[in-house]
Amino acid sequence: MRTDLLALTTDSLAALTNRGLVKRAGKEAAPDLRTDADGTVHGDFAGGPTASLPPGGLDAARCTCGAAGVCRHVVGVVLAYQHQHAGPADGTGGGPPVETGEDPQGRGPEAAAWSPGQVSDDELTARIGARLMAAARRTERTGYTARVRRATATDPAPQVELATATVRFLVPGDLGFVHTDAVAGSRDDVIALAVWAFRVADELHPGTQEVRVDVGGEAGTGTGSGLERALGLAGTILREGAAHLGQGLEATIADVQRHLDAAGSRWPLLAVGDLAEQLAAYRDRSAHYRPELLAGHLAELHARHRAVTRPDATLRSSVLGTAEAAETPLRRARLESLGCRIRSLGDRRIADVYLAHSDSAMVLVLRREWDGDDDGPLLARRRVAGSTLAALATGNLVTESAVRSASRTVRLATGRISRTTVSPSRGDWGELSPSLVVTDLAALGRELDALTLRPIRPRVEAELVRVVAVSQVVAMTYVPGDQRLDALIADQAGNTATVTATHTGAAPGRLDSLAAVLAGEEGELRFVSGVVGRTGGGVVIDPVGLAAGGRVVVPDLQPAGGGGPLAVAEDDPHDPLTAALIDTRGLLAEAAHHGLSHLPPTYGARLDTAARRLTGLGLHRIAQSVTAFAAARSQDSDETAEQTWIDAYLRLEVALDLT
Repeated sequence: MRTDLLALTTDSLAALTNRGLVKRAGKEAAPDLRTDADGTVHGDFAGGPTASLPPGGLDAARCTCGAAGVCRHVVGVVLAYQHQHAGPADGTGGGPPVETGEDPQGRGPEAAAWSPGQVSDDELTARIGARLMAAARRTERTGYTARVRRATATDPAPQVELATATVRFLVPGDLGFVHTDAVAGSRDDVIALAVWAFRVADELHPGTQEVRVDVGGEAGTGTGSGLERALGLAGTILREGAAHLGQGLEATIADVQRHLDAAGSRWPLLAVGDLAEQLAAYRDRSAHYRPELLAGHLAELHARHRAVTRPDATLRSSVLGTAEAAETPLRRARLESLGCRIRSLGDRRIADVYLAHSDSAMVLVLRREWDGDDDGPLLARRRVAGSTLAALATGNLVTESAVRSASRTVRLATGRISRTTVSPSRGDWGELSPSLVVTDLAALGRELDALTLRPIRPRVEAELVRVVAVSQVVAMTYVPGDQRLDALIADQAGNTATVTATHTGAAPGRLDSLAAVLAGEEGELRFVSGVVGRTGGGVVIDPVGLAAGGRVVVPDLQPAGGGGPLAVAEDDPHDPLTAALIDTRGLLAEAAHHGLSHLPPTYGARLDTAARRLTGLGLHRIAQSVTAFAAARSQDSDETAEQTWIDAYLRLEVALDLT
């Protein structure tokens, strides 16, 4: 008996093919079945083709209909075989699998207890080949991070989320039925990486439903990080400052980027790219330039270097992104839009559409830029990937042409053979991956508190975009001085979070539209999607979309007007502690702007004043780091001054993230 075919659920078949194909196969007349001694199942369709399905997965199937790849006849053979061998375990006495995603074959405790970690390396080599096995070994030696999710009653397929793909094991013990969201054959080495991740999880965290593990790799020995060229560039910028650098540095930046790209250091490469953008923005006198951003990128490079070279070094792959592919083509993907953010940078407009990819439990960003001063309502009509920005921002996408970058941006090919369809969304976001949907705000707060420090986290575009279920809108106020709307929302347990949005000329209807939805004018509010974070000990949400009244509303694309009267709140200036941190960070950022070699004579006295202010607020270690930087400027070498500046700036950045 072909237990592999009996173990396939309808959802598993849909993942391996697509749901439409499964539905069409279910409507076909059942074929006549016969089984060879080697287990190959043949299905003869009346007056039509014959499909053959040998052991080893659907990719090994053949059909005389001439279709490329798996066709409806192959799926029809699977459904007919399941119908023929369905027993009392399914509770129906027969019939094809149901559409609920439940296991119609009633897999027993042996299947439930099965772990992909039990797969041997010999089995892996037979499945993916020696060449891809060697590629996987290279990745293991470098080290990588994976999130392991064991099977549950609602999702019987164990899965591993890797940096480059998500791998699901659909049939216990059979590697012929492994599904990944990468294009078939392009990254089959991820199957081995997923198996090894399960082995580590089984050894270190047996019984834990979901766990993040580090696999392979060697701790840093202090001999180098591969960022030495990048640190040399950062040192030059810090000594001379953005205000005194000429265009001659462009060749050095390009050389550093080439070396980082060749080494596969994705996160430092992105940091250097952002550094170059800030320098270009200063030369162009662009509003995009901010000394704090420039200083933050310089400090980040040093933070990543230190994290992998200290004695108790963090795994290199998670800090440097060495396990990340520059781009990963996705197989047929279903992406559900969570909304859109419109930004203005000088005379440019940038639209970020946030797309939930449930197969990989992550949010991707589709980005488009235009020159000019059009606002959100006008940009909503712009054409993007064969549709409009408004349709993409409020719809469901099914595409066969998506390519995902290391930073989780996604691009859609627009050639004649590429296919992308867009349909309206009802905002049924509760069906997304549980890791993206927040129903417990207290648990979200704990998740945010446990995050790795930002300067060494992976550079993922929509890392903190979540969908928050709303039980009640408690209060709503408007702060005129900041042109900011704040709304207090609660979950079913009464835990609260603040939805906060600020007016911008690029999105003139943001606040009016948000206020109308929160007030219930668009129907019952069910979900708010946005970037989540911590401020003043509470959870805050910067909204990009809302699900209300059976549709998705994107505030940034709405015209101005329509909002009712709001309670006006007093301006809330920063508390003394936060204000001191922000002011001191700005003072240190001046060093990156002017350069350590070009600071004014009064700079030292201002550092002393800032240190005394921090000491008075009880921030002694940060104050000591500022004092050490002030002393190094006047007494020690340039290198010591640079390192003490890095120490002080990183402490300030981390402290601000934690307030």
